[in-house]
Amino acid sequence: MVSISTIRKGCRCPCVSSVGVSVLAHSLDSGPDPDRGDFLAQAEPYRRELLAHCYRMTGSLHDAEDLVQETFLRAWKSYDRFEGKSSVRTWLHRIATNTCLTALEGRQRRPLPTGLGAPSSQPTDELIERAEVPWLEPLPETLHDDPADPSVIVGSRESVRLAFVAALQHLSPRQRAVLVLRDVLQWRAAEVAGAIGTSVAAVNSLLQRARAQLDAVGPSQDDQLSAPESAEAREQLARYISAFEDYDIERLVDMFTAEAVWEMPPFDGWYRGGPAIGALIHHNCPAEAAGDMRLLPLIANGQPAAAMYMRLPDAGGRHVPFQLHVLDLGPDGISHVVAFLDTSLFAKFGLPEVL
Repeated sequence: MVSISTIRKGCRCPCVSSVGVSVLAHSLDSGPDPDRGDFLAQAEPYRRELLAHCYRMTGSLHDAEDLVQETFLRAWKSYDRFEGKSSVRTWLHRIATNTCLTALEGRQRRPLPTGLGAPSSQPTDELIERAEVPWLEPLPETLHDDPADPSVIVGSRESVRLAFVAALQHLSPRQRAVLVLRDVLQWRAAEVAGAIGTSVAAVNSLLQRARAQLDAVGPSQDDQLSAPESAEAREQLARYISAFEDYDIERLVDMFTAEAVWEMPPFDGWYRGGPAIGALIHHNCPAEAAGDMRLLPLIANGQPAAAMYMRLPDAGGRHVPFQLHVLDLGPDGISHVVAFLDTSLFAKFGLPEVL
């Protein structure tokens, strides 16, 4: 799980996958303006960290992409009034925060199945799909901040860990904004107050309540997760992939910790412990033999992950997108897997349509 204290030490935002610029480009081409090139030169370097910021606020990669686009459009329209009293980065994050707050009005939070409050399920229970729930989504990772600074990488990854973003969903949008601006971006209380149009006293009150709630529902500070590029994580992930591809459920079960959790939105059930997870896979996985599944290693939310392709009869026997797995790996084994069944995410991760 994620250490909240690590996030509070301060970090720069991670560089994550970029979004399209077609809408913005169309707006910028609507007429001549001598400041157009200057705006793009000033704003474009912050696109990826703005995507991470909007993702923390919304829990959705799809929404975050749209909100970054809206942020750039709003910034472009008001660029002639930018007086340079703050940095361009601060100014853009201020616009992005308010864009997110507006978008979140009246919206449901984005949970994982464990966040719905139901007890763990039995592996033989019927799988219940909840398509109406706006589920939390994973975040691709392509680049980091300065790789020569390990503390920057650790802090950046901590701030987009799946468990941390899931915990943020328990906060109100304004609590979420205050906590992210104060504890992730390390803004002063007065800067936050100015950004969201409230008082310093209100910011401090919102932050206090947000921290208390996050400590109650958030990840433990004691759990140690392996960095995705570490030798240990690469070896564990390789064994995990091999067990699936060999359809060796017994070997897979041995990799989980005693209290490991498996969940797979949009199904609302979740499962605890290696034996239950193994039974779930045995009873519900469409694979029948070795070779039916193929997995590609990747990184999501700063964590080891894998894209699963399944050989299906209705796909002509080809391996097609099936699930995206985001793993918590530690010295004791695998403690958590979220298997996302939204195959539209494969394109967002730059993954092929067919293997």
